[in-house]
Amino acid sequence: MTSLLEQLRASGQAPWLDFVDRKFLNEGGLQKLVAEDGVTGVTSNPSIFEKAMGQGEAYDAQFKSFVEANPGASVTDTYEALAISDIQAACDTLRPVYDKTGGLDGYVSMEVSPYLANGTQETIEEARRLWKQIDRADLMIKVPGTKAGTPAIRQLIEDGININVTLLFSNDAYVAVAMAYVEGLEARVAKGLPIDRLSSVASFFVSRIDAQIDKKIDERVAAGDKDSDALKALRGKVAIANAKLAYQWYLDFVKSDRWQKLAAKGANPQRLLWASTGTKDPAFPDTLYVDSLIGPDTVNTIPPKTMDAFRDHGTVARTLDANVDEAKKVLAEAERLGLDLDGVTTKLVEDGVKLFADAADALLGAIAAKRAKLAGDALNGMESALPEAQKKTLADSIEKARAAAWSRRLWAKDASVWTGGDEAKWLGWLAAGQGKQVDFEQLKAVAEKAKGHKDVVLLGMGGSSLGPEVLAEIIGAAPGYPTVHALDSTDPGQISTVASKIDPKEALFLVASKSGSTMEPELLREYFWELAGKDGDRFVAVTDPGSKLEKLAKEHGYHAIFLGDPAIGGRYSVLSVFGMVPAAMMGIDVEDFFAKTAPMVQACSSPS
Repeated sequence: MTSLLEQLRASGQAPWLDFVDRKFLNEGGLQKLVAEDGVTGVTSNPSIFEKAMGQGEAYDAQFKSFVEANPGASVTDTYEALAISDIQAACDTLRPVYDKTGGLDGYVSMEVSPYLANGTQETIEEARRLWKQIDRADLMIKVPGTKAGTPAIRQLIEDGININVTLLFSNDAYVAVAMAYVEGLEARVAKGLPIDRLSSVASFFVSRIDAQIDKKIDERVAAGDKDSDALKALRGKVAIANAKLAYQWYLDFVKSDRWQKLAAKGANPQRLLWASTGTKDPAFPDTLYVDSLIGPDTVNTIPPKTMDAFRDHGTVARTLDANVDEAKKVLAEAERLGLDLDGVTTKLVEDGVKLFADAADALLGAIAAKRAKLAGDALNGMESALPEAQKKTLADSIEKARAAAWSRRLWAKDASVWTGGDEAKWLGWLAAGQGKQVDFEQLKAVAEKAKGHKDVVLLGMGGSSLGPEVLAEIIGAAPGYPTVHALDSTDPGQISTVASKIDPKEALFLVASKSGSTMEPELLREYFWELAGKDGDRFVAVTDPGSKLEKLAKEHGYHAIFLGDPAIGGRYSVLSVFGMVPAAMMGIDVEDFFAKTAPMVQACSSPS
């Protein structure tokens, strides 16, 4: 007997599953739904992956092998390695559907980071990266239909990337993304590019609207509102009416000359997709948002529990374009009663962005915890030990930092984390902490130069020399490598003390000055330059590009010149060339050093 889901598909509406995880895929759950129920697509989101990855053991083997093979990988890298495997497997399962429908159906969706919802270019770049990395024709990249997301959608369609537009609540927002889809197709046509295998859906969220509208209704009824009867008559109806009018716009538009020109070239329509179709109010049927929104050229992405319910007792009938006049009356009545649908949908977009970000935080937090558990000594497992009185304060502070996205904003160089001034110009130490400011081969070469010498004198002042001094005092020189003497004073006594400890004709000299023109390092350089017999081959310079010291070092034939990053302040420079050149010269394995600092870098890194 044909299942109700298969009948739904035959009616013109594609049933998609709003769920994916490793165990479900491995046990053939998706394949069974495709074969027996006619399911033709899959959607995913951070909440789904959080439950799948943070709980159970299905991902543990890949977790462990990935962390062991990639000890410096971020939490996001770890998540993507796992999620992408699932998305690719689901795409492969649905590929026959994609081929059979000529690219109209058979899609699996994966979303860009929800942290990027308000960034157009960032969204474009991430979507392109995921599209290339997953490398499946039946992939859809989920992009929010926010003001920033809409121009990104247009560009990505022009790029030839299938897009699932998410977080749509209002008809105005839907029309905007529909036009973005059309403009993207037109741009491809203008370039002579094909459009017949490109597809998009516009995910119109349903039950969340009723949840908010019905809450307002219940509050007013409980307060004895004079319009209580009229208000109660609207419960559970506004979201469906809103969706029906969106479909009416779609039906009108696909008849237009503008669309017909694209259709003649093989364009697929951007189908409306009904999302958030699980019934949240137990007073309503559990299949309400499936039964009431059935119509041709649409999609319903259904949670597993709702899909089971529909399979058991759903009703297949063309309901989406029935009683349209009644739907208009519902919305007119909602406006008359001051239920403020526009305000509700605007707030739902804002809340949706936050909910997705919160879900991503929970997902990445669960992965970080699982990764630490499985990695053992491969990652830093430090835990705080605080008196009870301070534990809540710490927890509150951490939650404040998470909710305000301090970490993401820091790594995005958002100066508003501080005063909104010029702080963003001084964040080069973030990349330095990841080992991106140094050239390991150049450091190995200067280490080889230092090997066999007895002493290196570091001539610097202030923050630039403090880090190397700590390394010299705590770690010290490796066997066969020189002792580093950090001299950051112009006091004659200290200068003579250092000079008395070395053989000036044999020692190496490291001149460190960001500006290259600070008086104190320049005086020290001049003194030891004379003392060392003006032998440039025993001098090394560490300075910022274009400085006076760089020019002088070239003129005097210094053995090596290491250029810093002007965006790193001296006291933050230990993991830049200012700290790592003296580290290499005292025989520290710098690559291994960064591997050992990686756990703390990861702990402080951005989750996006």
